[in-house]
Amino acid sequence: MKLFLKVLFAAIFLWMTVVTIRTSLTVSLWAAWPSYAANPWAIATLYDAYFGFLTFYVWVAYKERAVWSRFLWFVLIMGLGNIAISLYMLIQLMGLRREEPAHAILWRRPR
Repeated sequence: MKLFLKVLFAAIFLWMTVVTIRTSLTVSLWAAWPSYAANPWAIATLYDAYFGFLTFYVWVAYKERAVWSRFLWFVLIMGLGNIAISLYMLIQLMGLRREEPAHAILWRRPR
């Protein structure tokens, strides 16, 4: 399971990074915004994505003890979305000891 999750989140990280760079090189976010904002489904999807990011961040805030780390991850998740989320998951998975199961990433580590 750990290997599967590492491959999954690495693929999401790479795919989203490539898609974001390719799209940014084609059209800037600011130039695309007027037509995007005119589409009600696009705005609904944007709200859905950011509420999902916020939901994930609540778990990150539980996991991270340092205020600076909570702040940093909030900025990264809200700014980079699934790129930051997949990076956070990879960091958590890489931090597991060999004998720890994948579900151990769900809980805060003891001090």
